[in-house]
Amino acid sequence: MTISSILQIPLTVDAYLTGEENCELRHEYIGGQIYAMTGASRQHGLIVTNLIAFLRPQLRSSHCQIFANDMKVRLFIGGDDIFYYPDLLLSCDPNDRERYYCTHPCLIIEVLSNSTERIDRREKLLAYQTLPSLREYLLIAQNRREVQIHRRSQQWKAEIITAGEVALNCIDCALPIEMIYEEIDGLT
Repeated sequence: MTISSILQIPLTVDAYLTGEENCELRHEYIGGQIYAMTGASRQHGLIVTNLIAFLRPQLRSSHCQIFANDMKVRLFIGGDDIFYYPDLLLSCDPNDRERYYCTHPCLIIEVLSNSTERIDRREKLLAYQTLPSLREYLLIAQNRREVQIHRRSQQWKAEIITAGEVALNCIDCALPIEMIYEEIDGLT
C-alpha cells in the first residue's frame, strides 16, 4: 500500500499515520497535506551515524531516548497537526512514548542539504520553537565544518560553531565538532 492509495484531501492524521506505517517513502504532514522526503547523501548519513555513535553512550542509565531519521515529531500550530521527520531527535520525557512520534523532544538536529536548508532554517526553526520541551535546535552543514545552534535559553538566537565543541545543555555533554565530521573528506 502506498500513501497515495489512501489519499484524501485533506488527509486525516489517522490516515497519514496508517499510510506511513506501510509506505516505502516517508512523508512530512502539514495541516492535511503530505510532502515526500528526499534521499540523503553519503555525508548526511555519516554525520547522523557519527552523532548517534557519540550520543547513545551518553544516554545510558537515563530515561532519554534518541532517534535518527525515522521517528516523527508531532506539533500543533494554529489548529493544524504537523509531523516532521528530523534527522535526529532526543526526548528525555518518560511520558513521551507514542509508538510513531514524539511530542516532547528536548533536542532536535537537522543536517542541512540543498533541498532542505531553507525549510530547516526558517519554517522548522519557527515551528520547533513552539515545542515547550525543546531546549536546543542544531543545524549541521554537510559541506563545511559548521554547526548552528539555537537555544531557548538564548531566545533562539543563532550561535555558529566551527571548531571545538558544541555544549548540549539538554543532556549536559559537549559534542566535538571533529567527531561530527569524522570520515568526511573535502570539507572547507
